[in-house]
Amino acid sequence: MVTVCTSASKAATRTTSPSAYPSFASYVRARQPVLLRTARSLTANPSDAEDLLQTALTKTYVAWDRIEDHRALDGYVRRALLNTRTSQWRKRKVDEFACDELPEPETVPAGDPAEQQALHDAMWRAIMKLPARQRAMVVLRYYEDLSEAQTAEVLGVSIGTVKSAVSRALGKLREDPELTPVR
Repeated sequence: MVTVCTSASKAATRTTSPSAYPSFASYVRARQPVLLRTARSLTANPSDAEDLLQTALTKTYVAWDRIEDHRALDGYVRRALLNTRTSQWRKRKVDEFACDELPEPETVPAGDPAEQQALHDAMWRAIMKLPARQRAMVVLRYYEDLSEAQTAEVLGVSIGTVKSAVSRALGKLREDPELTPVR
């Protein structure tokens, strides 16, 4: 046999059945610490947990008159916490997240293009003054970005030869008067 329950009979049942929490405020006062621990287990940040609990309690408050069994309020609020957290997580997939390092490199103000071109030309003139073997090693190591082993393989020499020749070449470049910084 199916019993039809009208809103008047629900109200009568609710008022006649004993309730552990006569008001929403009394429920929140009694259960907030426990519910906050549950919210904290769902989030990493205590502030986010408080916000999550507030949202779940707001949903519970809106549904307070529709909840027939107030003994099951904790389950209702926990479900609201979980559903709210899941919704937040889904929405956050496209949000920005805080991180330790900025994903964008810092923009360094570009210098005068004429000065940059002049420095570039001076660098090539200095490299062209190097002996052919040292010049080849410097170009392969620093312009082609090859490792010492790769440079040695390309030129058919040992890694030690590459290291010493590049070291001597850099020493000559440091001494080149065209490349000395303006002070």
